[in-house]
Amino acid sequence: MADTPMRGHARAAILAEATVQFNAHGVRQVSADKVIAAAGVSKVTFYRHFPTKDDLVVAYLEAELARVQAAVARAEGTPGERGLGAALADEICRPGFRGCPFINAAAEYPDDEHPVRAVVARFRAWMIGAIGEALKVRGAERPEQTARQIMMMRDGALVEGYVTGDAARVASELEAGVAALVSSTAAAPER
Repeated sequence: MADTPMRGHARAAILAEATVQFNAHGVRQVSADKVIAAAGVSKVTFYRHFPTKDDLVVAYLEAELARVQAAVARAEGTPGERGLGAALADEICRPGFRGCPFINAAAEYPDDEHPVRAVVARFRAWMIGAIGEALKVRGAERPEQTARQIMMMRDGALVEGYVTGDAARVASELEAGVAALVSSTAAAPER
């Protein structure tokens, strides 16, 4: 069945409302009925687009992955060293921040074989790879190891930003920490 503009609109409305609800309350706390009511669609329409709530959660995480990929792509075009750290710090300062949607989903879906965890794993592998590539361009030694360290800093900062509610401080400290780590691992210039 082809997507008509109206069908595409309903799917987008459901996904947009799910994003708001999941970001505000967590995936497990939000029922499909709550999303259906808030999106203003029927159950038939909801289940036509998302046969299960887990399918909606996967679509939500896929959309979050696309959002983060776009933010990193924009940061790659930022001149100077600020791009990478700023892209990571911007996550903490976005409206409605409630921690990392991927970390939150992983905590709510402990089964490593679950489709939600597959998206989480894909996000983490992509993110570490993207950070590693940015580090290679900057001439960092051990870019893969440093990328994993930056990812751990990012994870900790996202948790700290949510728990303390001081997003601006945490974002600034994350940006400074990433810059210091990148600087400390830069290849020494040849003499």
